[in-house]
Parts: sequence; C-alpha cells; structure tokens
Amino acid sequence: MIPAKIEPISITPIREKSVESIFNWFELHKQSFYILGCSYLRDQRQLEDLFYQTILKIHKQLSRFKKETSFETWVTSIFIQTCRELSIDGRLKASDEGEPRPDLFQKLDQLNEDEREAVVLTYIKGVSREEAALLLNVSEEKLKEHLFSGIQTLKKELGYGQCVNGCKEYHKHYIDYLDRTMDRPKKVDFEIHIYHCHNCQEDLAAFQDVMLSLRDLTKRVEDFHLPPNFMENVKARLTERENHRRLKNKKRKRMGIVFASIFALLIGLEVFTGTFTNLYYAYTEEDEQLRPFLQQGLGEMLNLEAESDGVKIRIKSAIADDVQTLIFYEVEDTTDDNQYAINNFEGVFVKNEREIMNHSTQPRFYPPDLNSTFNTEKKNVYQGKMSLRPLSKDEGIIELRITKLLKLIQDSSGRNFNPFDNTGNERGEWNFEIPVTKQPSVEFALNRETEVEGIPVRFDKLTIAPTTTILQFAINTEQPDKRIDQLNFDNLKVNNKKVIADMYGSLYLDSQPEVNWNSLQTYFDPLFEKKPKEVNVQFKSASLTIQDQRTFELNALQEFPQTFEYAGSTISIDKPEVGQETKFIISNHEIKNRAYESLHLDFVDENGYGIGNMMDSEGVLVDKNGVEYDIHKTPVAYEKIEQPRYFTTVQSIMVDTLNAPENKIPKSLRIHSYNTTKYLDEVVKISVK
Repeated sequence: MIPAKIEPISITPIREKSVESIFNWFELHKQSFYILGCSYLRDQRQLEDLFYQTILKIHKQLSRFKKETSFETWVTSIFIQTCRELSIDGRLKASDEGEPRPDLFQKLDQLNEDEREAVVLTYIKGVSREEAALLLNVSEEKLKEHLFSGIQTLKKELGYGQCVNGCKEYHKHYIDYLDRTMDRPKKVDFEIHIYHCHNCQEDLAAFQDVMLSLRDLTKRVEDFHLPPNFMENVKARLTERENHRRLKNKKRKRMGIVFASIFALLIGLEVFTGTFTNLYYAYTEEDEQLRPFLQQGLGEMLNLEAESDGVKIRIKSAIADDVQTLIFYEVEDTTDDNQYAINNFEGVFVKNEREIMNHSTQPRFYPPDLNSTFNTEKKNVYQGKMSLRPLSKDEGIIELRITKLLKLIQDSSGRNFNPFDNTGNERGEWNFEIPVTKQPSVEFALNRETEVEGIPVRFDKLTIAPTTTILQFAINTEQPDKRIDQLNFDNLKVNNKKVIADMYGSLYLDSQPEVNWNSLQTYFDPLFEKKPKEVNVQFKSASLTIQDQRTFELNALQEFPQTFEYAGSTISIDKPEVGQETKFIISNHEIKNRAYESLHLDFVDENGYGIGNMMDSEGVLVDKNGVEYDIHKTPVAYEKIEQPRYFTTVQSIMVDTLNAPENKIPKSLRIHSYNTTKYLDEVVKISVK
C-alpha cells in the first residue's frame, strides 16, 4: 500500500528550494496522488490543474507546516481540499467527449462523497484508518461507518453476494475483523456467530472479496502510467508562472492534449504484471529494510504466513545471491504487546540445506533494527531480516523451520546495547516453503595501493552483489615494529552513491595466504550499481600493534608500588598479594594523551622464561572529546560514541610462586608491545577495471 508517511529527509530541501523542490517531491509521489485525484476529477486537464494548484498552495502555506504530523499527511490534506474545490468548480466541468470513464471510477462514482473518500484513502491510497480519519476530520468510528456502507454499495455494483445480507447487528464488526484489529473476546464471539450463521458467512465472504479487490489494486499501482508529458505540463505552468508573475491571471496556452492511453491503462490496471516497480515500492512498502531491494526489482512479495500459539510469522520476501540468502520477515504477537526477532543462529533450520545451499560460506548476522519507524511505532509487531547460506543452485525451495523467537526490549533512552530479553523467548514451530532465485553478482578488479600509518594497504577487488557490497583488500606485514590488526572503513562511494560499512568491521579471508600480505574483506550496504566508474574509499580507523619490547627489573627489597616509564606513561606495580599464587596489579589511571590503550606483557623468572597468567582487567571508554564512560556502571551503546577508545587502566597477572624463591617476586616485568587506535579520514580514489 502507499504509505501515509515518508522519511523526513525531503522536508528541509523543500523549505529551501521552494516551488521547484515541491514539484520534485510530487514527481516522486505522482502515481498515488494521480489515482487519488482520479476519484474526484475526470480528465487530464483537471488533474494537471489539481497538481498545479496544490503545489502553489503548499508553497504558500509551507511556513505553517508543523512536525507533529508527517509531511505527506499534511500535503494529502491540502490535495484533498483542492480536489473538493475543483470537483464542484463550474470552470472545470469534465468533457463528455473522449474515452469513457474507467470502470473502477464509474463504480466509485456511485458512492456518496463521504464513502468515496473513505474507501479511496483507506484501500486505494492505503493510509491507516487513524490517519484517514484525521485527513477527513471524522472519528475513526464514523470512518468505519463510511467504509462499511461504501463497500456494501460496491459489493452490489460489482455483483458480489447481491441477494445475501448478514445479521445487521454484526455489520459493525466486519471492518475490524477483516483488518485484524478486533479485541480477542469480541473476535471469539463474532467467529462463533459466523460459524452458526450461513447468511453472515456469505455476506462476510462477499464483503471480504470487495476489500481484497480494492487492496489488490494498490499492489499494482506501480504498473499505472500517467499520461505522457503530464508532469512536464505541470512544470511548464509553474515555470511560466515564476517567469511571468505579472501575467499570472492571463489565460495560459494549453501545453498538450488529453492522451487516450491513460484510460486504456486505467482499464488494464487489474491485469498488469508488475514490471514497473521502482516508484511504487519506493513509497508503499512499509519495511524500510526491504523497500530498497523492491525498488530495484530484486525479489518479490511472498507474504507466506504461519502461526503458533498466537504468534504469527510472515515471510515477506527472499533475495539470494552468491554471498547469502536474505529473508525478510515480520513477527506479530496477536495476544500481547511483545516484539520478537528471529536469530538465524538459534532455532532456525533449513531442512534441505544439504541439497540446495553452499556450505563453504557462513551466513551473516544482522542485529535487530529497533530504530525503524515501523518498529518504534508498533508494540506487538517487528519487521526484520536474517541471513542464510547462499544457494548452490540457480533456484530452489527453502524448507525453513523455526522453533524459537527472541524477545526484544524497546528502550526509549537509547542506552540499551543488548536488545534481547533472554527471559521471554517464545518457542513454537513455524514451517515455510520459500521459493528463491539466485541473482547474479559482479566482480571488478582493483589495482590501487596506499599507506595507512606507514604500512602499505592494497585494494584488490570490488564485488557488487544484490544483497551487499564487498571490498577485498590486503595489508602488508613486512614491518617488524608495527602491524595493522584491524582496518575499518567508514563508507564506499561509487558513481557518487555512498554506502556505509558494516558495523562489525573487516574479516580475514580463509583463502591461501599470500607471502607478506594478509587478505581481508569489508561488507558494505548494497550498492545497486552495475557499471562503477570510480570508487572512493574513506577510512575510519586502524587498530595497531606497536612492537616496543622493554624489560623492567623488579627489586624484591624495594617497597611497592614500584613504577616504570614506558611509551611516555608511568606504569605502577602495586603491592602483590602473596600466596601459593601471587597476584600482581599493574595500573596506569592517567589516560589523557596516553600513547597506548592496552599492553601485552608478562613476568620473567630467573631463567629468562615468561611466567604468569593474565586474569582480568579494568578500563574506561573515552570519546573523541575526552568524555569518559564507565561501562561497568552504565550500559553504553559503543557504536553511538564518536571515535571511542577503550583504555585499560588495571591489569592483574597471577604468578605461580609455590616453588619460587623465598621472596616470591619475579625477576622482571617484560612489556612486549602495546595496542592503539588511530582514527582516519583519508579518502582513496580507485579506478575500476
């Protein structure tokens, strides 16, 4: 369905760029608004004028827009008011000539204005009942009355159940029952009545057929074509107005003719095959993670459903490539306000995995997205995605069995770094047969070398797959005093389109290692680019190990703490706790401008052998501005901190001193190396072969 809300990203540019940007916004939303306009008006000239006048009104009233409502809802209210004005305006009487009015709108013409508006907004444009009531300035109960009477009228017009009428006292429940919003006790009572009443069974079935027919139209909005030059004509009028303000009342020359093809397209609306998906799915699919894939024509809507103990799982779509198989799902708790997610590593089984999947590749983990608009608004429904192994064949049927769901915790404070409530997991059994077709991936050879902190880094390959983008690179290991343990990227820009790097950083490849080079790869968001010309890679951070071995003699006769200078810092060995095992505490609480974050160290005995086992450590998390976070007192979402660094402040080492000399003090402390993180902002430009 066409959503009632859009992302707020377009509002600021609209305010800045005025009429032109408002027109561009309508260019993206033209199909849904054109169909809404067709329910009021009759020909192309009326509809062009409708778009034209609405854009001017929005421009004039833009300063009144308040963020309490979505921008699209506010625009829709102005659009509807303009529709009402033009539909009764004698200056814009529809011509009796030309193609007959399409059958759909002829049927809608039989409804009164209240019924038509309620039906079109709810089932053609697809806004929620709550928002439709707001737009029409009526209560939700009144809206349901209009919907019921409108669908009953359409039921007769379309020939569904003409001679059957159910029990009048149960009519008020039809909408809530079919929309699955009825309270459970009422639902049980209603279903008991339906079970025993044959007339209500037939009447409800016919009523449902009409609702499904209307909703089926919304699934094919992407196939609907506006007349050629429709938006160009609107833009031409706006441009003329801007260029000739003093002549705005002059009768304008019509820019085109009414195209007969629009009527043929409207008549064929119910039989189109779904070829033109981009614009429709850009603003109709409410799942923010699935929407970009459907925009690109990847995958198809499946809507497979299974229920266990009041919890429904819907498999919305599946997209497969050589990297993974992405499953987009929705979990609904029909009995309580709980949100559940699927963990692909726990309680998920592919019964025919051996036959259809590639076992050389592991599935990826996607953490729950609790910040999406849908998941924050819904209390009992969660939309997510999970990864399975890639297909070993070009197509197949995945026999999926799910036995466990993980309960999620919504935390409005944003401090919760663990979204799972392990005490409330849901067990059951949900089985699906999911058809999938593997989409092709494209690999591009890269040949670019740069340096990070003086260490050579080489870019080898770019893989553009439908579900992800992979950058393969290698780090040189020849330098004896320094190495890069982890190299993280911020983003990848291809043909001026930017994609963000995976939050889990880079992974080492399992392939045969190359002499003096470690090969790694980083995952980025899907790119949806088929012919990259130039790749820009922006670094984020590098985790380094600096080899700087020093040995510090311990004096058994000297009191503790004993201190040493290392890497510009003072390190303290506190008084040991002596026993069969002696515990040594090494500390440095001064973190400002400290060169290292952690140390690799041990103790040395009289024979020069390393002794001691690292037991535990303490530390503090610090952001770019030096603000400290005590993760032991307050949970912290690591990824939300700007340029975080974790400084170890205390390390404890346990040394077996049962058979040691009488003083039980090791000969020396040996520091092998230290770790540090460098934040980067360099951008490397790479030509693509």
